[in-house]
Amino acid sequence: MQIGPYQLENNLILAPMAGITDRPFRELCKQFGAGLAVSEMVASNPALRQHKRTLLKADHSGETGIRSVQILGTDPQQMAEAAKLNARRGAQIIDINMGCPAKKVCSVAAGSALMRDEALVKRILDAVVNAVDIPVTLKIRTGWDMHNRNALEIAQIAENSGIAALTVHGRTRACKFAGQAEHETVKQVKQSVSIPVIANGDIDTSEQAQFVLHLTGADAIMIGRGAQGNPWLFSQINHFIKHGKHLEKPTVTDIHSTIITHLDKLYSFYGNASGVRIARKHIAWYLKHFASVTQESKSNINLAQCPSQQISLINSAFNFLTTDSAA
Repeated sequence: MQIGPYQLENNLILAPMAGITDRPFRELCKQFGAGLAVSEMVASNPALRQHKRTLLKADHSGETGIRSVQILGTDPQQMAEAAKLNARRGAQIIDINMGCPAKKVCSVAAGSALMRDEALVKRILDAVVNAVDIPVTLKIRTGWDMHNRNALEIAQIAENSGIAALTVHGRTRACKFAGQAEHETVKQVKQSVSIPVIANGDIDTSEQAQFVLHLTGADAIMIGRGAQGNPWLFSQINHFIKHGKHLEKPTVTDIHSTIITHLDKLYSFYGNASGVRIARKHIAWYLKHFASVTQESKSNINLAQCPSQQISLINSAFNFLTTDSAA
């Protein structure tokens, strides 16, 4: 899988997810085999450029591998400026968000809402591609709703604008994350353009990853929610595709160790107070591997106010887990 001048180590990509794909999580997923990890979306609004949260999203200090940053907005010039700013801050690939279905994003006609205005899509893509000398990629959905699927038209606009690779999530904006992703549209997009196409949506097992690759003919797959609390998914898929058999599941010790490593990175990156708060959702996802962890234990972990307390409660929970591997 190649994007512009960059050769990825494999064709497995971590999806950009708001509030999730920060530098600690990107690094963890790369460690477990993601060929590329895209940052959470950065708003193009000039008023937010120096906001602490925006600066953290753009922090690539010590990050390994190719640095891909996703930008969000509706104004072509602001998007172009945001692309240039993030390139100066270290981005090697700029990804444009036209796939987010969140109400707060679509209510300002950003994200997947942009697919309703193909002329504006072209202006944004042209502006961003012409603003930077690094590859620009695009993430879209199949359309606005079930009656307005225009992924093929947007794909043609993207190719003509010089987009280096296109990701298609197999749902419309109206579907949000409900139901099952359909990948037939991704297959049609792949057959209609010559740029690399990445399939996204409901890829959470090795078998599903292989199925989607074969069905769509896509150059790569992008994994989002399937990686939450499960960064090992990338190594499992890589192994399954290469060898045709399953990699052993992570043991209790493996999962425990990964949680502690992840939390330490969150504390260092955000500071103790914010790190503890942000860690809670990740801990909840990790603990879904274990049906035997009690609700009381989960609640106590969720109430922890400092790193030492959070770590201690997690260690106590794992002391009660006696199985050799995750459920």
